[in-house]
Amino acid sequence: MKAARVIVTRPYRDAQRWALRLRQAGIDAEAFPLIEVAPLAHATSPQALRDYAACLFVSAHAVEHFFQENADITQQPRAQAAINTIANQNAGPIPPELRFMAPGPGTVAALRAAGIAATHIDAPPPDAVQFDSAALWQVIGRRNWQGRRVLIVRGQSVGAEGNSPGRDWIASQWREAGASVDFATVYQRRAPPLDEAQLERARAAAADGSVWLFSSSEAVANLHCHAALQDLDWSRARALATHPRIAQAARAAGWGVVEESRPSLGDIGEALRSIELRHP
Repeated sequence: MKAARVIVTRPYRDAQRWALRLRQAGIDAEAFPLIEVAPLAHATSPQALRDYAACLFVSAHAVEHFFQENADITQQPRAQAAINTIANQNAGPIPPELRFMAPGPGTVAALRAAGIAATHIDAPPPDAVQFDSAALWQVIGRRNWQGRRVLIVRGQSVGAEGNSPGRDWIASQWREAGASVDFATVYQRRAPPLDEAQLERARAAAADGSVWLFSSSEAVANLHCHAALQDLDWSRARALATHPRIAQAARAAGWGVVEESRPSLGDIGEALRSIELRHP
Protein backbone atom coordinates (compact mmCIF):
# COMPACT_ATOMS: atom_id res chain seq x y z
CA MET A 1 0.00 0.00 0.00
CA LYS A 2 1.43 3.37 -1.00
CA ALA A 3 1.48 5.95 1.79
CA ALA A 4 -0.55 9.10 1.20
CA ARG A 5 1.07 12.45 0.67
CA VAL A 6 1.48 14.72 3.68
CA ILE A 7 0.47 18.38 3.30
CA VAL A 8 2.52 20.64 5.57
CA THR A 9 0.57 23.78 6.51
CA ARG A 10 3.14 25.80 8.49
CA PRO A 11 4.27 29.29 7.35
CA TYR A 12 6.22 29.21 4.07
CA ARG A 13 9.78 28.80 5.31
CA ASP A 14 8.85 26.33 8.03
CA ALA A 15 6.62 24.38 5.65
CA GLN A 16 9.43 24.07 3.11
CA ARG A 17 11.85 22.89 5.79
CA TRP A 18 9.45 20.36 7.28
CA ALA A 19 8.44 18.99 3.88
CA LEU A 20 12.12 18.46 3.07
CA ARG A 21 12.75 16.70 6.40
CA LEU A 22 9.77 14.43 5.85
CA ARG A 23 10.92 13.55 2.32
CA GLN A 24 14.40 12.80 3.65
CA ALA A 25 12.73 10.42 6.10
CA GLY A 26 11.02 8.63 3.22
CA ILE A 27 7.63 10.30 3.60
CA ASP A 28 6.00 11.93 0.58
CA ALA A 29 5.32 15.53 1.57
CA GLU A 30 4.53 18.91 0.07
CA ALA A 31 4.48 22.44 1.49
CA PHE A 32 1.08 24.17 1.52
CA PRO A 33 1.52 27.28 3.74
CA LEU A 34 -1.72 28.32 5.42
CA ILE A 35 -0.26 31.05 7.63
CA GLU A 36 1.61 34.11 6.44
CA VAL A 37 3.98 35.83 8.88
CA ALA A 38 4.97 39.50 8.61
CA PRO A 39 6.82 41.90 10.94
CA LEU A 40 5.01 44.74 12.65
CA ALA A 41 6.29 48.23 11.95
CA HIS A 42 6.53 49.26 15.62
CA ALA A 43 7.99 46.24 17.32
CA THR A 44 9.17 46.61 20.93
CA SER A 45 12.90 47.30 21.24
CA PRO A 46 15.14 44.70 22.90
CA GLN A 47 16.24 47.56 25.19
CA ALA A 48 13.14 46.70 27.21
CA LEU A 49 14.76 43.45 28.31
CA ARG A 50 16.65 45.20 31.08
CA ASP A 51 13.34 45.80 32.88
CA TYR A 52 12.40 42.13 33.22
CA ALA A 53 13.32 39.00 35.14
CA ALA A 54 12.07 36.69 32.38
CA CYS A 55 11.16 36.94 28.72
CA LEU A 56 8.96 34.29 27.10
CA PHE A 57 9.19 33.98 23.32
CA VAL A 58 6.10 32.14 22.11
CA SER A 59 7.69 30.90 18.87
CA ALA A 60 10.79 31.00 16.71
CA HIS A 61 9.11 33.80 14.74
CA ALA A 62 8.86 35.82 17.95
CA VAL A 63 12.63 35.46 18.46
CA GLU A 64 13.40 36.44 14.88
CA HIS A 65 11.19 39.51 14.74
CA PHE A 66 12.14 40.72 18.22
CA PHE A 67 15.84 40.81 17.36
CA GLN A 68 15.89 41.20 13.59
CA GLU A 69 16.55 44.95 13.44
CA ASN A 70 19.40 44.85 15.94
CA ALA A 71 22.13 42.90 14.18
CA ASP A 72 25.01 45.22 13.32
CA ILE A 73 27.47 45.20 10.43
CA THR A 74 29.90 42.99 12.36
CA GLN A 75 27.42 40.14 11.84
CA GLN A 76 27.18 39.31 15.52
CA PRO A 77 24.30 37.00 16.39
CA ARG A 78 21.15 39.12 16.53
CA ALA A 79 20.44 38.69 20.22
CA GLN A 80 24.04 39.25 21.30
CA ALA A 81 24.29 42.42 19.22
CA ALA A 82 21.09 43.71 20.84
CA ILE A 83 22.28 42.81 24.33
CA ASN A 84 25.63 44.53 23.72
CA THR A 85 23.75 47.65 22.60
CA ILE A 86 21.64 47.61 25.74
CA ALA A 87 24.65 47.13 28.01
CA ASN A 88 26.39 50.15 26.52
CA GLN A 89 23.51 52.50 27.29
CA ASN A 90 23.55 54.84 30.27
CA ALA A 91 20.71 52.91 31.87
CA GLY A 92 23.09 50.01 32.48
CA PRO A 93 23.12 46.36 31.41
CA ILE A 94 20.21 43.99 31.43
CA PRO A 95 19.84 42.02 34.67
CA PRO A 96 22.30 39.11 34.80
CA GLU A 97 19.55 36.83 36.10
CA LEU A 98 17.31 37.45 33.06
CA ARG A 99 15.85 34.14 31.84
CA PHE A 100 14.83 33.46 28.25
CA MET A 101 11.88 31.09 28.00
CA ALA A 102 10.55 28.92 25.20
CA PRO A 103 7.54 26.58 24.88
CA GLY A 104 9.37 24.04 22.71
CA PRO A 105 12.52 22.97 20.88
CA GLY A 106 11.92 25.12 17.79
CA THR A 107 11.96 28.29 19.86
CA VAL A 108 14.96 27.05 21.84
CA ALA A 109 16.83 26.51 18.58
CA ALA A 110 15.96 30.03 17.45
CA LEU A 111 17.24 31.51 20.71
CA ARG A 112 20.45 29.50 20.47
CA ALA A 113 20.92 30.60 16.85
CA ALA A 114 20.41 34.20 17.96
CA GLY A 115 23.24 33.93 20.46
CA ILE A 116 21.50 33.06 23.74
CA ALA A 117 23.43 30.54 25.84
CA ALA A 118 21.64 27.30 26.64
CA THR A 119 22.25 27.93 30.34
CA HIS A 120 20.04 31.05 30.12
CA ILE A 121 17.06 29.28 28.50
CA ASP A 122 14.16 27.54 30.23
CA ALA A 123 11.96 25.15 28.22
CA PRO A 124 10.09 21.85 28.57
CA PRO A 125 12.39 18.81 28.43
CA PRO A 126 12.85 17.13 25.04
CA ASP A 127 10.71 14.18 26.14
CA ALA A 128 7.76 16.31 27.30
CA VAL A 129 4.35 15.00 26.27
CA GLN A 130 3.53 18.42 24.78
CA PHE A 131 5.48 21.53 23.92
CA ASP A 132 3.29 24.38 25.11
CA SER A 133 2.76 26.91 27.88
CA ALA A 134 1.50 24.28 30.33
CA ALA A 135 4.62 22.17 29.82
CA LEU A 136 6.82 25.22 30.34
CA TRP A 137 4.99 26.09 33.55
CA GLN A 138 5.81 22.64 34.88
CA VAL A 139 9.47 23.67 34.64
CA ILE A 140 9.28 27.22 36.03
CA GLY A 141 6.05 27.43 38.02
CA ARG A 142 7.57 26.66 41.43
CA ARG A 143 10.01 29.57 41.30
CA ASN A 144 9.50 32.73 43.31
CA TRP A 145 7.74 35.15 40.95
CA GLN A 146 6.51 37.56 43.62
CA GLY A 147 7.22 41.12 42.52
CA ARG A 148 8.97 40.04 39.30
CA ARG A 149 8.25 41.47 35.86
CA VAL A 150 7.74 39.16 32.90
CA LEU A 151 7.61 39.99 29.18
CA ILE A 152 5.76 37.75 26.72
CA VAL A 153 6.87 38.28 23.11
CA ARG A 154 4.19 37.10 20.69
CA GLY A 155 2.43 37.63 17.38
CA GLN A 156 -1.07 38.77 16.58
CA SER A 157 -3.58 37.29 14.18
CA VAL A 158 -5.33 39.48 11.67
CA GLY A 159 -9.07 39.48 12.24
CA ALA A 160 -8.88 37.20 15.27
CA GLU A 161 -9.36 37.88 18.95
CA GLY A 162 -8.55 35.77 21.97
CA ASN A 163 -6.88 33.09 19.86
CA SER A 164 -3.89 32.40 22.14
CA PRO A 165 -5.31 30.45 25.08
CA GLY A 166 -1.89 29.11 26.05
CA ARG A 167 -0.35 32.59 26.27
CA ASP A 168 -3.30 33.93 28.22
CA TRP A 169 -3.16 30.93 30.54
CA ILE A 170 0.52 31.26 31.42
CA ALA A 171 0.11 35.01 31.90
CA SER A 172 -2.63 34.23 34.44
CA GLN A 173 -0.36 31.74 36.19
CA TRP A 174 2.37 34.36 36.51
CA ARG A 175 -0.04 36.95 37.85
CA GLU A 176 -1.42 34.52 40.40
CA ALA A 177 2.18 33.85 41.48
CA GLY A 178 2.68 37.58 42.12
CA ALA A 179 4.39 38.66 38.90
CA SER A 180 3.39 41.50 36.59
CA VAL A 181 3.12 40.57 32.93
CA ASP A 182 3.58 42.70 29.82
CA PHE A 183 3.15 41.74 26.18
CA ALA A 184 5.23 42.72 23.16
CA THR A 185 3.56 42.03 19.81
CA VAL A 186 6.31 41.82 17.19
CA TYR A 187 4.83 40.00 14.22
CA GLN A 188 1.55 39.39 12.50
CA ARG A 189 -0.08 36.17 11.36
CA ARG A 190 -2.61 36.24 8.57
CA ALA A 191 -4.23 33.99 6.00
CA PRO A 192 -2.16 33.84 2.79
CA PRO A 193 -3.81 34.35 -0.59
CA LEU A 194 -4.45 31.07 -2.42
CA ASP A 195 -4.27 30.92 -6.19
CA GLU A 196 -6.51 28.72 -8.31
CA ALA A 197 -3.97 25.89 -8.44
CA GLN A 198 -3.79 25.83 -4.64
CA LEU A 199 -7.57 25.88 -4.36
CA GLU A 200 -7.80 22.93 -6.73
CA ARG A 201 -5.15 21.11 -4.70
CA ALA A 202 -7.14 21.73 -1.51
CA ARG A 203 -10.32 20.41 -3.09
CA ALA A 204 -8.54 17.27 -4.27
CA ALA A 205 -6.81 16.74 -0.91
CA ALA A 206 -10.16 16.80 0.88
CA ALA A 207 -10.92 13.38 -0.55
CA ASP A 208 -7.81 11.78 -2.09
CA GLY A 209 -6.35 10.35 1.12
CA SER A 210 -3.79 13.09 1.70
CA VAL A 211 -2.96 13.84 5.33
CA TRP A 212 -3.07 17.48 6.37
CA LEU A 213 -0.36 18.17 8.97
CA PHE A 214 -1.61 20.96 11.22
CA SER A 215 0.64 22.68 13.77
CA SER A 216 -1.75 25.59 14.37
CA SER A 217 -5.49 26.01 14.79
CA GLU A 218 -5.19 29.12 12.63
CA ALA A 219 -4.09 27.02 9.68
CA VAL A 220 -7.27 24.97 10.05
CA ALA A 221 -9.40 28.11 10.20
CA ASN A 222 -7.63 29.81 7.29
CA LEU A 223 -8.35 26.82 5.06
CA HIS A 224 -11.83 25.99 6.29
CA CYS A 225 -13.03 29.61 6.19
CA HIS A 226 -11.60 30.51 2.78
CA ALA A 227 -14.40 31.99 0.70
CA ALA A 228 -13.82 29.57 -2.18
CA LEU A 229 -13.75 26.49 0.08
CA GLN A 230 -16.54 27.09 2.57
CA ASP A 231 -18.89 24.61 0.90
CA LEU A 232 -16.27 21.87 0.66
CA ASP A 233 -17.06 18.57 2.40
CA TRP A 234 -14.16 17.62 4.67
CA SER A 235 -15.76 14.42 6.01
CA ARG A 236 -13.39 12.25 3.94
CA ALA A 237 -10.33 14.33 4.76
CA ARG A 238 -7.55 13.12 7.07
CA ALA A 239 -5.49 15.28 9.42
CA LEU A 240 -2.62 14.94 11.88
CA ALA A 241 -2.49 17.61 14.60
CA THR A 242 0.46 18.37 16.86
CA HIS A 243 -1.63 19.51 19.85
CA PRO A 244 -5.02 18.51 21.30
CA ARG A 245 -6.43 22.04 20.74
CA ILE A 246 -5.49 21.82 17.07
CA ALA A 247 -7.07 18.39 16.77
CA GLN A 248 -10.26 19.75 18.31
CA ALA A 249 -10.31 22.59 15.77
CA ALA A 250 -9.91 20.15 12.86
CA ARG A 251 -12.72 17.94 14.13
CA ALA A 252 -14.96 20.97 14.61
CA ALA A 253 -14.19 22.03 11.02
CA GLY A 254 -15.45 18.69 9.74
CA TRP A 255 -12.34 16.57 9.15
CA GLY A 256 -13.43 12.95 9.16
CA VAL A 257 -10.15 11.50 10.48
CA VAL A 258 -8.05 13.44 12.99
CA GLU A 259 -5.09 11.94 14.86
CA GLU A 260 -2.68 13.60 17.30
CA SER A 261 1.10 13.53 17.54
CA ARG A 262 3.96 15.20 19.38
CA PRO A 263 5.61 17.74 17.04
CA SER A 264 8.80 15.75 16.44
CA LEU A 265 9.80 14.10 13.19
CA GLY A 266 9.89 10.60 14.68
CA ASP A 267 6.51 10.91 16.37
CA ILE A 268 4.93 12.38 13.26
CA GLY A 269 6.27 9.48 11.21
CA GLU A 270 4.80 6.96 13.67
CA ALA A 271 1.45 8.77 13.70
CA LEU A 272 1.31 8.80 9.90
CA ARG A 273 1.91 5.05 9.80
CA SER A 274 -0.87 4.63 12.35
CA ILE A 275 -3.26 6.63 10.20
CA GLU A 276 -2.48 4.45 7.18
CA LEU A 277 -3.17 1.29 9.17
CA ARG A 278 -6.28 2.49 11.03
CA HIS A 279 -7.85 4.71 8.37
CA PRO A 280 -6.80 3.38 4.92
